[in-house]
Amino acid sequence: MKETGLGKADNGITMKKICIIDGHGGGIGATLIKYIRQIHENRLDLIAVGTNAIATASMLKAGAHKGVSGENALIQTVKKMDIIIGPVSITWANAILGEITAGMAEAVMDSPAVKILLPLHQENVHLMDFSEEPLPHLAMAIAERKLKEVLNHV
Repeated sequence: MKETGLGKADNGITMKKICIIDGHGGGIGATLIKYIRQIHENRLDLIAVGTNAIATASMLKAGAHKGVSGENALIQTVKKMDIIIGPVSITWANAILGEITAGMAEAVMDSPAVKILLPLHQENVHLMDFSEEPLPHLAMAIAERKLKEVLNHV
C-alpha cells in the first residue's frame, strides 16, 4: 500500500496520523521514525513536529512524510492527530532545556490523540519504575508492540 498524499493510502482508506515530537537535533524523533517506518512501512502518515527547524529536518531525513517547526505549528498540529509520540518531557512546560513552552505542553495534553511517551528527559526529574533501556530498544518496542496495540483502539 503506497501513500498517495493527504493521508490517503492507494486503497482509499484514511491513514492514521502519527505525530512525532522532538527538540534539539531531533535524534529521538528520527530514531522513532526510522523504526516505525521499518515495521509499518507507509501504512501510517508520519508528521514530524520539531521545536526547531533542525529537529524537524532530522526527522524528515529519517522518513517522516511531513514536518513542521515551532510553537504555533505544534499547537495546531496536535489537534488533528490520532497518536502523539515523544519523550515524556513534551508534556512539561520549560522542558527540553526550555524548548517546550507552557502552551506546547498544554496543547499536547489537551489533544484528543492517544499519547505514547518515552521515559527520556534532561530535567532534574526522576521517574520511578521505568526501564533504563537505551533509546533504540525503546523505539523498537514502540514500533513493534505499543503502536500496534494502540492502532487497534484508535
